[in-house]
Amino acid sequence: MDLVAQFPVLVTDKLKAQKEFYESAFGFSTEFFDEDFYLHLAHKQSGIQMAFMAPNHPSQPSFLHPLAGTKGMVTSFEVGNAKSAHDEAVKAGLPLVFDYKVEEFGVSHFMIKDPAGFIIDIVEHHQQ
Repeated sequence: MDLVAQFPVLVTDKLKAQKEFYESAFGFSTEFFDEDFYLHLAHKQSGIQMAFMAPNHPSQPSFLHPLAGTKGMVTSFEVGNAKSAHDEAVKAGLPLVFDYKVEEFGVSHFMIKDPAGFIIDIVEHHQQ
């Protein structure tokens, strides 16, 4: 198997809000958008990709019809400076759900919530 990329596809009924949020908050570009079906985003600088799909779409199998759960899952974006990213997030008014913290296990991070309720952990790894 020759893998070339990996990205989550999360089912949500907030495709337009997700598009606007990830473009403005993180600089993602929209690769494909059909408001009634699917959103595919790519971050040109890092190569990160994300996708969101509408629930109950007739082209998809029934196990992809329900909304994705928002508990027990987090998406992590690694940054070079979490404190600076935190300050930018606060200034931009992003919805923080976990304030900036330096952890004993070698990371500093904070968390925000996107319009669909998914949690994003903005994390910086420190060498130990």
